[in-house]
This record gives sequence, C-alpha cells and structure tokens, in this order.
Amino acid sequence: MAPEVSPVAAWESLFRAQVSVMRELAAEFPTDIVSFNEYDVMFNLFVQPGKVLRIRDLGEKVLLTQPSISRLVDRLVARGIIEKADDPNDGRGTLVRLTDHGVAVYREAAVVHAASITAHMSGHLSPDELDDLARLCDKLRAGISGR
Repeated sequence: MAPEVSPVAAWESLFRAQVSVMRELAAEFPTDIVSFNEYDVMFNLFVQPGKVLRIRDLGEKVLLTQPSISRLVDRLVARGIIEKADDPNDGRGTLVRLTDHGVAVYREAAVVHAASITAHMSGHLSPDELDDLARLCDKLRAGISGR
C-alpha cells in the first residue's frame, strides 16, 4: 500500500507544478499580440454565450482586482477588441463583449498559446494522466466553489 500524502503536501505539489508550467507558458506567450491578462479576459468572454459578460462577473473569473480589470477593459475597448454597454437589466451594471476584431485577435493568440500548452502538457503526461488531472482539478474546483 502506498503511503498517504497529506492535503498540504498535495497542495504544495499542485501549486509548484502550476507555477512551473505557468512560467514556461508565460515565457512562450505571444505578447506581441496581447498580454497574458488581456488574453485571460478575452478567453473568458470568448467562452460565454454571445461573448458577453457583466464586468462584475468577469471580475469573478480573472485573477485581477476590479480597478485593474476596469483599466484593462478600457485598453481593450480603445483597441477595438471589446466593447462596453450599459446592462439593460441593471442600470448600475456594465456589459463587456468581445468584438469580431477581438475574436480574430483572440484566435491568433490562442493558436500559439494552445501549441505551447499542448507541448508542455502532452510532453510530460500520458492521455490517461491528462484525463485524470482534468477530472481531479474539476472535482477540486467544484468542491471549493460549491458548484
């Protein structure tokens, strides 16, 4: 029987792996197209129905503070990548939507980023291990978020 790994040791292993992979991915990220944080915002909009979210909901999906998100959104609006509109269901809310130009920019960066992810992940894990990793991470996230 294998020795039991403590939750702290498992967390440290997960955290260290994530840091190592993120450093490699960041070094290879196509920053000549968009920044990593801009890409994160674009990804989160891209996967939504209509490619739109309330800015407050976007803030719950990215690892940025609300003031940072607002500045980043304003930069993306200025570049024609996203557009802002008042939320018709909440007069205090703002909607952000990925434009057609934004979709094209996102896809350009996504092709490069996906190739980098694929090289690092499949270069070290088998298809079965990738399935296990995704399943375990989804289970952990679901348990923490209560979803």
